[in-house]
Amino acid sequence: MAESTLMLLILAATVAVFVWNKIPVEIVAIGVALLLFATGIVTIDETFSGFGSQTVVLIAALFVVAEAIDAAGITTWIGGLLVRFAGDSRPRLIALIMLFTALLTAVISVNGAVAALLPMVVVLAVRLGREPGQLLMPMAFAAHAGSLLVLTGSPVNILILEAAIDSGENIGFFEFGMVGLPLLLGTVLIAIYLGPKLLPKRVPESVPKDLSNHPRVLLSHYWPDEHELARLHIPPASSHAGHTIAGVLPAVRGQVHLISVQSASGKPLTEDTLDAGNYLVVRGTASDIADFAVEHEMTVEATGEGGIACGLVSKSFGVAEVLVAPRSNLIGTSVYPGMVTESGSLVVLAHQRAGKAAGGTSLAAAPTEVKSGDTLLLQGSWGALDKHTLDADVLLVDSPDAIRRQTVPLGPGAIPALAILAAMVIMMTTNIVPAAVAALLAAMAMVLARLVTIGQAHRSMAWQTLILVGGMIPLSAAITQTGTAKMLADGIVSLTGGGSPYLLLAGIFVVTAVLGQLISNTATALIIIPISMSVATEAGLSPLTVLMCVSVASSAALLTPIATPANMMIMLPAGYKFGDYWKFGAVIMVLYLAVAVFLVPVFWPF
Repeated sequence: MAESTLMLLILAATVAVFVWNKIPVEIVAIGVALLLFATGIVTIDETFSGFGSQTVVLIAALFVVAEAIDAAGITTWIGGLLVRFAGDSRPRLIALIMLFTALLTAVISVNGAVAALLPMVVVLAVRLGREPGQLLMPMAFAAHAGSLLVLTGSPVNILILEAAIDSGENIGFFEFGMVGLPLLLGTVLIAIYLGPKLLPKRVPESVPKDLSNHPRVLLSHYWPDEHELARLHIPPASSHAGHTIAGVLPAVRGQVHLISVQSASGKPLTEDTLDAGNYLVVRGTASDIADFAVEHEMTVEATGEGGIACGLVSKSFGVAEVLVAPRSNLIGTSVYPGMVTESGSLVVLAHQRAGKAAGGTSLAAAPTEVKSGDTLLLQGSWGALDKHTLDADVLLVDSPDAIRRQTVPLGPGAIPALAILAAMVIMMTTNIVPAAVAALLAAMAMVLARLVTIGQAHRSMAWQTLILVGGMIPLSAAITQTGTAKMLADGIVSLTGGGSPYLLLAGIFVVTAVLGQLISNTATALIIIPISMSVATEAGLSPLTVLMCVSVASSAALLTPIATPANMMIMLPAGYKFGDYWKFGAVIMVLYLAVAVFLVPVFWPF
């Protein structure tokens, strides 16, 4: 059997298994690579060459960069702006959601942007009395269009760039935007004017957990009466600096209760004297706290609705709820509000049993014995919470990392993260170093700047995408080496008459777009790119023209929920059904076709 015929059979079987969707795509990708080796089409080195390719390295590094951007609170800041400026105007709300999503996608990928903004958009829809289904599909489709704004928007863009470089051409960092911007603006207009008729109005079965108002919820849960939490700052000029804590504020003075003494970063302090710059964490009524602060030359950092997150959360410190696990070593020990934990890094703000304050409701709560199922509210620096709440003795209710990301916009790492991101974009734009090197340097800088830990960097990897790309690269190469790409290209040229280059682009678009609704758009690109390059050679077209057509068609994953993880993410929260996607997506698909066939040749002539 001729190699090209065998290659066609393997290609057909690969597409069929992807469409069947019963085997994990990672297994399919690796299995295809091994099958190519078993049939002698590729060597053993070529079989695993994909996992050492610049493409895989670049995509992996971008996952770390995206994780750092989210961890720095930049996505939370964007969400706050959205809530602030959207108001109750539906067109403005749709436009802002889609533009924010597209801009975020350009930096951290389609799936990353949709995952980051999904909870916020669902909660916003509920608050404004709108169905999530009217907002989530426009958001996801804006992410697809946003993936074509810059090079880092999608792994497919990187594959397109690599193919262009192999053909002796190049594509600039922002060059994708020449088709991405028209796609985005057209998608926004379609969503605003046709969305109400084409999108379903259903109530979803469930919504993601919203932690944006978490500090206020905790405050009302642990202190349901008029008492509030506040941090009192001791200024350098205070006459109480150097005095004993008990002399300034014993356990209770009037209606003000001392919980703990902390540094600016939230670290509990155990010294007996107060120093300038320390903070007293107190509980009481707002008026009593204000009077006490004035009397003792202190400033109130947060109380009630004023200040950040009710005094529970800030850029440097936060809180976490833990449940005492059955058979925990904590059972039988004594705790009390203001107690510093064994690690010396956290302080107990409250202790509850069955939803009520353990040991009674007195402000001067005495030490009480811990029992299984008790709830402890802990406060400390974000780093200390991340480290010390991962303990077998307790069960974490909500991770400190999740709370911080939704409650602290533009955290302390925001400026370094943005600076590193800007440096990466400049390096990629100016081609000072290869794109993979620029992304790796940025990822390393994010870790060294402590914007993400090594563990978070590891967890940020979308291994499915990395394995899929690494396993499919040998197939993409084999399609060209065996002459299969040329054979298929000849077929496309023949079917389109071999005359009008516009018909050739239309044929490439249709094949790519149809395949992209059934399997991953990354896998689709890996299959179609070598075929399209052969079409360009056979028909005498510019490689850039056909590559950008493939880029547009690959991003048009609009007609099914299985086309991309982003499409699948929004299905349950919006209450979508399988057929809802094509009703709205088919209209936008016409826009993609027009851009790929008629606009691409304007910027990248035949």
